[in-house]
Amino acid sequence: MALHIQQAVAETKDKMVFLRRYFHENPELSLQETETLAVIKKELSLYHIPYTHVENGGIIAVLQGKQPGRTLLLRADIDALPIEENPCNLSGRRICISRRHGVMHACGHDGHTAMLLGAAKILSEHRTDFSGTVVFMFEQGEEESGPLEKLLHYLKEESGLHIDGCYATHVRWDVPTGKIAILDGAPMAGGFGFKIKITGKGGHGSRPDLAKSPIDCFHAFYNDLQSLRMRIVSPRQCLAVSLGSVHSGEALNVIPAELVFSGTCRFFSYEDGGRQFYEAFLSLLEKSCAVYGCTYEILHLPKPLFEVRNQPQCTAIARRAAISCLGQDALGDCEPWMASETFAITSRLYPGVLVFTGIANAEKGSGANHHTPEFDLDEDGLSSGLMMCLAYAVAFLADKAPLDFTPCNESLDSLAARNI
Repeated sequence: MALHIQQAVAETKDKMVFLRRYFHENPELSLQETETLAVIKKELSLYHIPYTHVENGGIIAVLQGKQPGRTLLLRADIDALPIEENPCNLSGRRICISRRHGVMHACGHDGHTAMLLGAAKILSEHRTDFSGTVVFMFEQGEEESGPLEKLLHYLKEESGLHIDGCYATHVRWDVPTGKIAILDGAPMAGGFGFKIKITGKGGHGSRPDLAKSPIDCFHAFYNDLQSLRMRIVSPRQCLAVSLGSVHSGEALNVIPAELVFSGTCRFFSYEDGGRQFYEAFLSLLEKSCAVYGCTYEILHLPKPLFEVRNQPQCTAIARRAAISCLGQDALGDCEPWMASETFAITSRLYPGVLVFTGIANAEKGSGANHHTPEFDLDEDGLSSGLMMCLAYAVAFLADKAPLDFTPCNESLDSLAARNI
């Protein structure tokens, strides 16, 4: 029997919603996803899909089709966030709420995991209807980025798999339920986070000439930082830098010896903006400290994470698949998202596409931004997301055109270490 995607998703919806609610009510932080992994393993076993648990990385499951062909990796992230959930969303009481104080699926990873398990169930039931191989990757700790390294090492060095392409979706707060947004270029940003300690020489407020104020040093650095974007980055490129915290001193009449500041920078092109800004940031910091007689210590400053980059042919396949399965009206539009994603690393190794699944519904109260206590998703949107995933998988595996793609030549350790 051929795979009729809409019918299969309709028959699987209740199971997918049940799983999403379980994950939402039982969220687990990065690298603590013990129960989540147990449920994923149980479901994969029910679907007769062999899997490997990569310790502190996640799960890789492999489904073979009726005969050899392309290999497509489908990915979902599974961790939650340290956020206390509001019992209400934007319009009223939630359908389900976290049972763990201070932990919440505030980014939609519960929906991602449920959709990918739905795809695994349906494709396993129709494994004789397609050629090729589907790899399901359930990624731990996406919010912390690091665990992906273990999954990629397994895929590249131990699995024996040759991945031809990759696919991911992210639910999105501002795309209406039922819509799928497929963007050219970079749908999600790259960036880097920073936490820096500036050390000077403390003193009495009456004699600033006898001190080396880290506050003065930081003030000069910060003022120059605001203009750095204009001087370094082309106006055609989008780049944002912001501070999240500044801490120094306690008494009004004492010049402190130290100051610590932290923040993030985000961009849509590492090559045409992010790299230049990162290098200029460090140069500016060093020069500012030298002028003010201070030193600095980097407490946190990893190499910048790349932006997610949609490969053009994969993007075209995704659009054709969406129109074929969901109809032209299902294609929505949105701006690129300045948030970052570890799928940026996966898509530097394999040609792929990340699409946005709409989950905004004012009547149901979904539409609050991600990483907020009011964030919620319209579960009806998950059906569209699952249909999109299946349609893309079928289309990609059937497509025979060679893909124009050059994998990143950076070492796997260096690549995986890129982080916010």
